[in-house]
Amino acid sequence: MPKTIGNPLSWTAQTLAHAGQHVGANAAALGGEPIRSEDIRVNAIGVEDIRHALRRGLEDFGAFRSYVIFLCLIYPVAGLLMAWGIYRQELLPLLFPLVSGFALVGPVASVGLMELSRQREAGLDPGWGAAFAPFSSPSFGAILVLSLYLGALFVLWMVAAYAIYLATLGPEPPASLAAFATEVLTTPAGWTMIVAGFGVGFLFAAAALVIALVSFPLVLDRHAGVPLALATSLAVVRRNPGAAATWGLIVAAGLVIGALPGLLGLAVVVPVLGHATWHLYRRAVTLR
Repeated sequence: MPKTIGNPLSWTAQTLAHAGQHVGANAAALGGEPIRSEDIRVNAIGVEDIRHALRRGLEDFGAFRSYVIFLCLIYPVAGLLMAWGIYRQELLPLLFPLVSGFALVGPVASVGLMELSRQREAGLDPGWGAAFAPFSSPSFGAILVLSLYLGALFVLWMVAAYAIYLATLGPEPPASLAAFATEVLTTPAGWTMIVAGFGVGFLFAAAALVIALVSFPLVLDRHAGVPLALATSLAVVRRNPGAAATWGLIVAAGLVIGALPGLLGLAVVVPVLGHATWHLYRRAVTLR
């Protein structure tokens, strides 16, 4: 029987307070790992492993969808609020970088989903509160640092995207969304912005993939420290560049598709990809 929670608000407050108590203790342990690098074996993975991960991700989504969708609604809602703020501030050129930048911070929003998949794989029957377990676990400090890395990448991407706009179509703000779209698609400066934006965006996406491919699941699974989690994620990418690139394209395509209906599709895409990330980690890494 799953545990029940009487008052979600009071439970959430207690969980966050409990998590705060762990920050100091975890900060001292960020450089050390309970497991050694010798205890980790990086496996060769391919397209079939990615298919397996996606199938299992869909199964987990089906098992948890009643509350996973609710938990993940914060993702499109936050995106819509940010997009509205950019629109109000006449920063239309940052709308597309904002939406595409979700790929950089997606793993942060998926940590709770990975925990649900971990518990379900272990034969447990977790309730919705299990998605918040990482906040009060020994892994919280490492998760926070990894999240800050991805958050910094997102900010740098937004700065780079705005710099590209200033160098091509700027500095004057566009008169309207339609006028901006016309200028982007029909002028040499607009084409230059597109090419430069995709090129620089690819570099940021590759960096995020290397950082987050298996680091968050490894931290959840064995409370690994940040250095070992990052080294393992890099090792997986090095051994499986084709599979890593394929996974990155699937994530990017999924987020684009989810963003089309006013970002609301992200409430489905994000949980499926989050659950699938756990299962891809299980295929890519074997622990002693």
